[in-house]
Amino acid sequence: MEYNEIGIAALQDGQYEKAVESFVKAVEQDPDNAVGYINLGNVFASLGDAEKAEPFFQKAITLDAEAGTAYYGLANLYYNKERYEEASKLYETAIRQGVDEADAYFMLGKSLERSDNGKLALPYLQRAAELAPDDLEVRLSYGILLANLELFKEAGDEFRYIIEQDPDNADAHYNLGFLYAVSTDRKDDALQHLERAFTIDPEHVQARYIFDMIQMGENGQ
Repeated sequence: MEYNEIGIAALQDGQYEKAVESFVKAVEQDPDNAVGYINLGNVFASLGDAEKAEPFFQKAITLDAEAGTAYYGLANLYYNKERYEEASKLYETAIRQGVDEADAYFMLGKSLERSDNGKLALPYLQRAAELAPDDLEVRLSYGILLANLELFKEAGDEFRYIIEQDPDNADAHYNLGFLYAVSTDRKDDALQHLERAFTIDPEHVQARYIFDMIQMGENGQ
């Protein structure tokens, strides 16, 4: 494992060439150990070179069918290529093989959501939020999915929590404002949050558009 340890230290220091050299030596020294291949896959993935990364993750899986991090690394590559159905299966396998982390549940949920399986995605995003309650990106995605599934009360709770933690979170203000606009008669609250969203982020076109629609009375009332 010495070469793998050297490679990981080099990777943490941003010395990618040294990391690759060390992981290659690890593979040469112990060609039946999946760890070196996983590390090589991670290096190339971090460099944005999916073509080089993919065969190393696949090789790791052939050597060790229980290598959860290899499935996770390969899933990330497929997710980035918008191969969401394949990615979701790999994330699921990674979790089953011990990658019991918020990121894995979050990415599985996002893969299912982008495969038009929102109801299947919900428990995974919920689990990610439970494991990482302070991760506002996770909470926002969970809230948006709740809203899309018309679970408006639960969605509102998520958006309000985010705003409590980060009062300048434009996306949370936008989504809460939109929620008030479509699911309640709280027009003033909707306007307040929508205006807050495009005040924080002047390029938040959707917030300004819906704000103007409500003000102009084009919301069907």
